[in-house]
Amino acid sequence: MTELTEQTAPAQGSALEVGAAFARLGLTSFGGPTAHLGYFRTEFVERRGWLDDRSFADLVALCQFLPGPASSQVGIGLGVLRAGLAGGLMAWLGFTLPSALALIVAAYGVSALGAVADLDLLRGLLIVAVAVVANALWGMARNLAPDGVRATIAILSAMIMLALPFGPTQIAIIVAAAVYGWYALRTTAPPAGNFRVPFGRNFAIGCWIVFFGLLIGLPLLRQIFPGQALALFDSFYRAGALVFGGGHVVLPLLQAEVVPTGWLSESAFIAGYGLAQAVPGPLFTFAAYLGAVQSPEPNGVVGGLIALAAIFLPAWLLVLGALPFWAELRARTDAQGALRGVNAAVVGILLAALYNPVWTSAIDAPIDLALALGCFGLLHFWKVAPWLVVLIGGIAGGALSWFGL
Repeated sequence: MTELTEQTAPAQGSALEVGAAFARLGLTSFGGPTAHLGYFRTEFVERRGWLDDRSFADLVALCQFLPGPASSQVGIGLGVLRAGLAGGLMAWLGFTLPSALALIVAAYGVSALGAVADLDLLRGLLIVAVAVVANALWGMARNLAPDGVRATIAILSAMIMLALPFGPTQIAIIVAAAVYGWYALRTTAPPAGNFRVPFGRNFAIGCWIVFFGLLIGLPLLRQIFPGQALALFDSFYRAGALVFGGGHVVLPLLQAEVVPTGWLSESAFIAGYGLAQAVPGPLFTFAAYLGAVQSPEPNGVVGGLIALAAIFLPAWLLVLGALPFWAELRARTDAQGALRGVNAAVVGILLAALYNPVWTSAIDAPIDLALALGCFGLLHFWKVAPWLVVLIGGIAGGALSWFGL
């Protein structure tokens, strides 16, 4: 059995490079977390070659295990692997700030903008998400489920996920695939490259200590030092730390924290949710709107930034705390079989997500499917940049709605 060893390495790129790449995605990545993973793969595996499909799938698998926003955690991990902690920060800022700032601004005029989610442009953007996810699945299935056994794992995972579409189901599928792969898919091949973590286990353990320390300590501090800023931070930190599945799954937790307490009304919460659907980037930026619009001070920009930092801090601590151990585990020859099974299961989970919620929220008519096929062709065969496909799809979707098609 191979010994666990530290796998640390210097950064391979610059933080500015990472920030610029993720800022563009933060402005154009519509369609939810599954679509975000598709954008990431297209940009960083296919176009930039920062890592290969196996390494990308390993990172996705890790983030599926962790609580919090999986797509944002994958983005943080990509930035860290490329340019260290500074790269992770720039990746998060680039991907998160565009939608967060837009939602903070919208909080000042929520009564006038509450119906923005009905804009015709959104139709095209959701259709583009179908093409993006389908393109990512095409490439991942070819590389990660190339034989009958792994293709069967992917198909069974998709079937189970469609039949039981819950967060615990996803975790159970990954665990089962890992156990099967550990015994049946072992390999002596070296692990895929480009997964060198630029810090070690001591730093990671410190992150875990901070994570649990805040989770336990913030509610106690809130009782000892009552104040809205601390209460706001505690509420959103717990929401980010305790949700599995990310995205829409966090909404009930947030609603329970802000509506019964009287911080804002149910109608304001629903209006903000509609706004969050109409902006690119992670749905967790909804927290910025809630922090800005809630009535006790601090609110506005300060309240929005407090809520935003609090809900994403657990994601940071969990990813940084897990990366060195994950890198060591995947380097063990007796663990690579487990990862082969997990990667095939991830393909199946993404296949299920392609149908629900991506397909079901976007394809309502044959003309919608026609536009999705056209966008898929632009991405897969013509290699058109994703941001340009987003622009084309958004305009086309708006035109279809304008002409009543």
